[in-house]
Amino acid sequence: MIEFKLPSMGADMDEGTLLEWKVKPGDAVKKGQVVAIVDTSKAAVDIESWQEGTIDELMIDAGAKVPVGATIATLLAPGEAPPATRPARIAPHEAGAPGPKVMLPPGPPASAPAGTPATRRKVSPAARKRAQQLHIDLATVTATGPDGTVRLEDVERTTAMAGGAAPEAAAGDRLAAMRHTIAAAMERAKREIPHYYVSETIPLGRMLTWLTTQNAQHSIEDRLLPAVPLIKAVALTLRRFPNLNGFYRDGEFHAAPHIHVGVAISLRHGGLVAPALLDADTKPLAQLMGELIDLTSRCRAGSLRSSELSESTITVTSLGDQGSSEVFGIIYPPQVALVGLGRIAERPWAENGSLKVMPTVTASLSADHRITDGHYGARFLVELGETLQQPEELNS
Repeated sequence: MIEFKLPSMGADMDEGTLLEWKVKPGDAVKKGQVVAIVDTSKAAVDIESWQEGTIDELMIDAGAKVPVGATIATLLAPGEAPPATRPARIAPHEAGAPGPKVMLPPGPPASAPAGTPATRRKVSPAARKRAQQLHIDLATVTATGPDGTVRLEDVERTTAMAGGAAPEAAAGDRLAAMRHTIAAAMERAKREIPHYYVSETIPLGRMLTWLTTQNAQHSIEDRLLPAVPLIKAVALTLRRFPNLNGFYRDGEFHAAPHIHVGVAISLRHGGLVAPALLDADTKPLAQLMGELIDLTSRCRAGSLRSSELSESTITVTSLGDQGSSEVFGIIYPPQVALVGLGRIAERPWAENGSLKVMPTVTASLSADHRITDGHYGARFLVELGETLQQPEELNS
């Protein structure tokens, strides 16, 4: 029997609230299939299965708070027979409490599980999360989605009809909780990780000229933002600097076999989240652009997948056109490095004995001194600059 545990989706997550099961006992699941929706302090997250098998039992009811690492379901491996006896279920009101757990008898038979999704209204993840934030009873919401599904727009309309007083308070409470969570995680990271910092100003004239030529061949909807080749260049350069791409756990560094770049995205009501662009070094720029747009949209709608939040091997933070010229970030544990990209700006630039005006970006590296030193980090930034001087190679 396989125990399916609530995964950690970042150093700032200690628990989550189970919003909805997407499976029931007896269902066959595949690797990567969404099995549940869990609310964290930042977003409603689709929890994916990392195993193939058959759902044997759901250990937690919707609405329960669940600590990271708790068993939320059991799966039978392919070909495995159901056990003669099943483990006791955890009382929902005790799921997130410290100390000994109150144990209940096993739930009803798989043929008629109590409280499974089949007995509840169909509600989109974003709508369920918003209703919870605003303390809206979903039974009072008129559904307009396909097959009677309650959509986010339905919840917002119900709130507006009720006078709209709740959203501001709820948003304030949510932001306060998020800021508290971020503060705790960053305080721990700064205290436990011996950071060092290096920076390099990189000329972007060739890259931006190439990008303008490429964008001229496409419609406005298909054009690339400068952030995308910058992210791709970071990913490609990491192939030659594996000690910046991985995790520090249990006193040891573990190099990651893939390059999954976490991208810091600001949320509408404040705070940020850093979901991953998976295998960023292997994808063409157009694909990365599409995935970045999709991630940003789903971040701000509060709907992400657990793999996008748990698999980042390094984080990139870019302040964009409205940001400052430099940014030095705090590493997001258990990662060991963070790349910061300041505002692209024109600066005086000496080249081949002459002075010109050149668009540039200041790239910074925050790295874990337990794994690498300043010389290694500086070489990474220098090679990042060299990678950006060959922009046509970024699209491979």
